[in-house]
Amino acid sequence: MLTQTTTRVLEPADLGAALAVLESAPVENAFVTARVRVAGLDPWRLGGEMWGWYTEGRLTSLCYSGANLVPICATPEAVRAFAERARRIGRRCSSIVGPAGPTAELWRLLEPSWGPARDVRAHQPLMVAEEPSATVGPDPLVRRVRKDEMDVIMPACVAMFTEEVGVSPMAGDGGLLYQARVAELVAAGRSFARIDDGKVVFKAEIGAATRQACQIQGVWVAPEHRGRGLSETGMAAVLQYALADVAPVVSLYVNDYNTPARAAYRRVGFRETGAFMSVLF
Repeated sequence: MLTQTTTRVLEPADLGAALAVLESAPVENAFVTARVRVAGLDPWRLGGEMWGWYTEGRLTSLCYSGANLVPICATPEAVRAFAERARRIGRRCSSIVGPAGPTAELWRLLEPSWGPARDVRAHQPLMVAEEPSATVGPDPLVRRVRKDEMDVIMPACVAMFTEEVGVSPMAGDGGLLYQARVAELVAAGRSFARIDDGKVVFKAEIGAATRQACQIQGVWVAPEHRGRGLSETGMAAVLQYALADVAPVVSLYVNDYNTPARAAYRRVGFRETGAFMSVLF
């Protein structure tokens, strides 16, 4: 057993201890927990390494290092250790994302060697709901996307990603990985849309799902339909699906400068419980 403060790459045998840390904060850790529940800790299956920080032999903090760098339940000492490991191996991720406090400190330590970032979103409110909307009726035309509708949903997904992140998901590998992820969500019944006359009017996905919590992502309304309240009625519908079929707590995070979206989510019944931070490269 480890008897001092140290960090190391976790192995499959560490799965139980890692899940105990992840599930101590089920809402904010939903994204990584969902991946670990499916893939375990084998780096090849997980798509990256899971680093563990030990204090007197007990695993207390984690950091997922893959396409994203994600500090998890990270104490200040753990953040410093994770930053040192990240500096040594060099940047391999396209973003750093996680709870605002640890992520801000991680970026402060990494910026001299990893910077500059393409964009830093320092405060992204984390919002949760545990009941269907009491004030906004769900749009009855929002439904699960069918597998034979990939050619309909993909343009909307690409438009949303490009608008939100600032780069197209079709760059690099021609969008193969992104298309595979969209297809995975459609096949799992976690992609929702209102489709009028063969065109997507509203869409959203449940991107991460565990037994304790799930996370809505990719909320998008076609530009010509904005300002009509479709994001509210659409989100009320997705929230209803999520609570009925997926998990007892539904979460999302949103850019703090997106005032209309934050107001819309509050009207649907989401409340702010914390904040995330994203550093995009």
